[in-house]
Amino acid sequence: MEEKKEPIDFLQLENQVMKAIKTVYDPEIPVDIYELGMIYEIEVDDDAVAHVVMTLTTPNCPVADSLPNEVKERVSNIPGIKEADIVLTFDPPWDKSMMSEEAQLELGYL
Repeated sequence: MEEKKEPIDFLQLENQVMKAIKTVYDPEIPVDIYELGMIYEIEVDDDAVAHVVMTLTTPNCPVADSLPNEVKERVSNIPGIKEADIVLTFDPPWDKSMMSEEAQLELGYL
Protein backbone atom coordinates (compact mmCIF):
# COMPACT_ATOMS: atom_id res chain seq x y z
CA MET A 1 0.00 0.00 0.00
CA GLU A 2 1.30 3.42 -0.97
CA GLU A 3 2.13 5.76 1.89
CA LYS A 4 -0.04 8.84 1.81
CA LYS A 5 1.92 12.08 2.09
CA GLU A 6 0.51 14.97 4.05
CA PRO A 7 -0.14 17.94 1.78
CA ILE A 8 2.35 20.76 2.25
CA ASP A 9 0.87 24.01 3.54
CA PHE A 10 3.08 26.32 1.49
CA LEU A 11 1.64 29.51 2.92
CA GLN A 12 2.23 28.34 6.49
CA LEU A 13 5.80 27.23 5.70
CA GLU A 14 6.58 30.51 3.92
CA ASN A 15 5.21 32.35 6.94
CA GLN A 16 7.47 30.29 9.23
CA VAL A 17 10.44 31.06 6.97
CA MET A 18 9.65 34.78 7.24
CA LYS A 19 9.41 34.50 11.05
CA ALA A 20 12.77 32.68 11.19
CA ILE A 21 14.39 35.33 9.00
CA LYS A 22 13.03 38.03 11.31
CA THR A 23 15.33 36.62 14.01
CA VAL A 24 18.42 37.46 11.93
CA TYR A 25 19.92 40.90 12.46
CA ASP A 26 22.55 42.86 10.61
CA PRO A 27 25.13 43.25 13.41
CA GLU A 28 25.65 46.93 12.61
CA ILE A 29 21.94 47.84 12.54
CA PRO A 30 19.50 47.03 15.38
CA VAL A 31 16.75 45.89 12.97
CA ASP A 32 16.11 42.43 11.51
CA ILE A 33 17.06 41.84 7.88
CA TYR A 34 13.46 41.27 6.79
CA GLU A 35 12.37 44.71 8.02
CA LEU A 36 15.53 46.18 6.46
CA GLY A 37 14.22 45.02 3.07
CA MET A 38 17.12 42.65 2.46
CA ILE A 39 14.83 39.70 1.62
CA TYR A 40 13.61 39.87 -1.97
CA GLU A 41 11.79 36.54 -2.23
CA ILE A 42 10.63 33.60 -0.10
CA GLU A 43 9.18 30.52 -1.77
CA VAL A 44 8.68 26.93 -0.67
CA ASP A 45 8.53 24.42 -3.52
CA ASP A 46 6.74 21.07 -3.84
CA ASP A 47 9.74 19.26 -2.31
CA ALA A 48 9.62 21.47 0.83
CA VAL A 49 12.78 23.32 -0.22
CA ALA A 50 12.76 26.94 0.93
CA HIS A 51 14.16 29.31 -1.68
CA VAL A 52 15.24 32.69 -0.33
CA VAL A 53 16.62 35.51 -2.46
CA MET A 54 18.37 38.12 -0.36
CA THR A 55 20.83 40.95 -0.56
CA LEU A 56 23.19 42.81 1.73
CA THR A 57 23.38 46.53 2.43
CA THR A 58 26.57 46.67 0.34
CA PRO A 59 28.52 44.10 -1.71
CA ASN A 60 31.55 44.53 0.57
CA CYS A 61 29.48 44.10 3.74
CA PRO A 62 31.63 42.66 6.56
CA VAL A 63 29.04 39.90 7.15
CA ALA A 64 28.81 38.87 3.48
CA ASP A 65 29.85 35.32 4.39
CA SER A 66 28.14 34.86 7.74
CA LEU A 67 24.74 36.50 7.19
CA PRO A 68 23.53 34.23 4.33
CA ASN A 69 24.82 31.22 6.31
CA GLU A 70 22.87 32.36 9.36
CA VAL A 71 19.70 32.67 7.24
CA LYS A 72 20.33 29.19 5.80
CA GLU A 73 20.78 27.71 9.27
CA ARG A 74 17.63 29.33 10.71
CA VAL A 75 15.48 28.34 7.73
CA SER A 76 16.88 24.79 7.62
CA ASN A 77 15.83 24.26 11.25
CA ILE A 78 12.12 24.85 10.52
CA PRO A 79 10.09 21.64 10.90
CA GLY A 80 8.78 20.65 7.48
CA ILE A 81 11.59 22.36 5.55
CA LYS A 82 13.88 19.78 3.94
CA GLU A 83 16.48 22.20 2.63
CA ALA A 84 17.22 25.92 2.45
CA ASP A 85 18.45 27.38 -0.83
CA ILE A 86 19.81 30.88 -0.20
CA VAL A 87 20.67 33.07 -3.20
CA LEU A 88 22.58 36.29 -2.68
CA THR A 89 21.99 39.03 -5.25
CA PHE A 90 22.81 42.69 -5.66
CA ASP A 91 20.24 43.32 -8.37
CA PRO A 92 18.55 45.56 -7.52
CA PRO A 93 21.07 47.11 -5.15
CA TRP A 94 19.74 47.65 -1.62
CA ASP A 95 18.92 51.17 -0.50
CA LYS A 96 17.18 52.74 2.50
CA SER A 97 13.85 53.03 0.67
CA MET A 98 13.51 49.22 0.86
CA MET A 99 13.14 49.30 4.64
CA SER A 100 9.73 48.89 6.22
CA GLU A 101 8.21 51.95 7.89
CA GLU A 102 8.88 50.23 11.22
CA ALA A 103 12.60 49.95 10.41
CA GLN A 104 12.77 53.53 9.15
CA LEU A 105 11.10 54.74 12.33
CA GLU A 106 13.45 52.63 14.51
CA LEU A 107 16.49 54.08 12.73
CA GLY A 108 15.21 57.67 12.76
CA TYR A 109 14.52 58.05 9.03
CA LEU A 110 10.85 58.98 9.57
